[in-house]
Amino acid sequence: MTGPLVPFREIVLKVHSRCDLACDHCYIYEHADQSWRTRPKAISDEAISWTALRLAEHAKRHALPSVSVILHGGEPLLAGPARLRRVCEELTKALDSVAELDLRIHTNGLQLSSRYLDLFSEYNLKVGISLDGDRAANDRHRRFADGRTSHPLVLRAVDLLREERYRHLYLGLLCTIDVANDPIAAYDALAELEPPRIDFLLPHATWDDPPARPDGSPTAYAEWLLKIFDRWDAQGRQVPVRLFESVLSTLSGGPSLTESLGLAPTDLVVVETDGTLEQVDSLKSAYEGAAATGFDVFAHSFDEVAAHPGVRARQLGLAGVSETCRQCPVVRSCGGGLYTHRYSSRNDFDNTSVYCADLEALIRGIEQRTAAATVSPAVTDPGVLAAHHQDLTRYLLATVNIGLEGRGGEAWREAWELAAALEERSDALDPVLGHPYSLSWLRDTLAALREGRPEAAELALRLPSYVATAVIRGGLDATVRVPWRDGRLWLPTLGELRLAGSGEHGEAEVCAADDGFRVLIAGQEARHVRIDEESDDWLPVRTLGGQGAPALRLDDLDPHRDCFDAPARERLDSREAALWGERLIKAWALLQDAVPQQAAEAADSLTTLTPLTSGGPSVGGHGYGALGMALPATAEEFAVALLRGFRRAKLRALVDVTDLYAQDGWWQHPAPWQDEPVPFSELLAGAYERIGLEAFDPDEADRAGRALETLERAAELTVGGRRLLDELRKEHGRG
Repeated sequence: MTGPLVPFREIVLKVHSRCDLACDHCYIYEHADQSWRTRPKAISDEAISWTALRLAEHAKRHALPSVSVILHGGEPLLAGPARLRRVCEELTKALDSVAELDLRIHTNGLQLSSRYLDLFSEYNLKVGISLDGDRAANDRHRRFADGRTSHPLVLRAVDLLREERYRHLYLGLLCTIDVANDPIAAYDALAELEPPRIDFLLPHATWDDPPARPDGSPTAYAEWLLKIFDRWDAQGRQVPVRLFESVLSTLSGGPSLTESLGLAPTDLVVVETDGTLEQVDSLKSAYEGAAATGFDVFAHSFDEVAAHPGVRARQLGLAGVSETCRQCPVVRSCGGGLYTHRYSSRNDFDNTSVYCADLEALIRGIEQRTAAATVSPAVTDPGVLAAHHQDLTRYLLATVNIGLEGRGGEAWREAWELAAALEERSDALDPVLGHPYSLSWLRDTLAALREGRPEAAELALRLPSYVATAVIRGGLDATVRVPWRDGRLWLPTLGELRLAGSGEHGEAEVCAADDGFRVLIAGQEARHVRIDEESDDWLPVRTLGGQGAPALRLDDLDPHRDCFDAPARERLDSREAALWGERLIKAWALLQDAVPQQAAEAADSLTTLTPLTSGGPSVGGHGYGALGMALPATAEEFAVALLRGFRRAKLRALVDVTDLYAQDGWWQHPAPWQDEPVPFSELLAGAYERIGLEAFDPDEADRAGRALETLERAAELTVGGRRLLDELRKEHGRG
């Protein structure tokens, strides 16, 4: 097995091996493994001490910030308050100053009383209770050995937990699914008890011993759960349901929230009452000894268990599921299902889940029900995409303000307060913060703050320049104190004022004036600068375009423009700037003829061109709307470069503000344009770009079509990514 050892963060500690109920669906007593019969009823003092020692040793070795210990059985409350106190004391003492200890207990609740809950309050030990729904549902399996109902006693336990003095210990309810039960009645009964969380559990089954399907439906469990999902969703999702939240998380590119779904490596080990170390308990449903490791707490470390082949097999992610699962688009959400549910005596665990059809139907059902609300409108609406990027810039600006913690000095404070005042009376800040390199500046500043670099405060001093630009562009009645450095006063999107004879550093007062702005430096006469008139000391940001081409800034001044693959060029002379303008007009005419829809959207989206020393088109760490490139040799090459760059910039912008795919992938995919496989992100980017270029290169159409076929089968796509894929498919069809 390759890959680093995955440390255990969750320990199931069996404190008692017997139970006071006779549930006929219990995997411990009713399934293949009957090892409980040979184990001591209660865990010994020695086993408790060694477990605490091994856990502390493991947490310290792997620098774990926290570990969870779940007290389990049998029925753990049968161990009695004294033994449970000993467990809590030993674990708390061993983990003190090593890792935070999260203590939990899973119980049927029959023995629960204030005596136990007062003890649990001392150690903040949370309580999860098994309850299968209403009385009819619960009585189907959870009865005493003589057939009596357990339901009233369980409700009494839950009511006790809901009392104000114990409410903080209420962890949630665990419900084992039986499709013969009424799903709505079962859910309503659970939700009425106001649990912090509900866990719906598929009954343990294998291919040798498949789950009951009373009506013969291959998706009976999905249908049962989807009825509950619809009610849960319609009621505003008032009670967290782990299974549903896990599916929603993975569909949006996030992690799985439960061991029974997803591809995250297992990080759980079981300690039996005799100190034996075992794999996950559900394996007892597969065959006798399936969970065994041959280790125990007295002679073996947790690291030795973590290296066991059986444990490692459940830490392999995509490589650990069957070939059929690896080719399935929903594998990232279902993860091949619970490891136990894949077992057959013929193929061991190299199978799909015995609940495969149910899991796929459940995931697709949830996706279909939530896609409209989940997919960001930015995927299909360029205006929303631009607005989301503006919101991202504002969010980062606020984050910088918080991160500075007063270190920005008087200049930052004044500019921040003035910016807030401007926001209340105009939208003058919008075009300035919408400039693509505003995002570059904020990202640079945040990186410096996080890394503790001294230039963070210096970078922050650029906020007054942005506020001054807003004042000038809006013609607002305000004066801004703007620091300058290296003899230059820079105003984003406007230009750069050279301050010869004023020193290397200083501060100027800037305000709006007719056709430009006024600058006042202490001890000097005020200067009136006209924005569009270049002079020896004023270098304006020039604008290209006209004659059908959009107006694009030729930004060769912004200090944050150097964020591309190749270095940005210094200020172009007027002759070369004019050549850029002439070639842009010709290139845009070609775009309007070949791809009018894309040309129209690009005209509304692109704002800035930055000359590079070589290469391009390049998209860097800036906001939406900027492209960097060396000047293409011909109008035709310029047209293709603009279109290629626009496609790259738009996809980059989408990735910045919405989740199109999961970024935790183990996957490599064939790419029609090269021999070596590529990560999903590169495959999507390649297809997205090539679909836009189909009008210029028919070969790209073929490659894009083959890439789309691969993308459709990919597991990494979120619901937003699938919506984007739908749009690409339509665009490819039009081409």
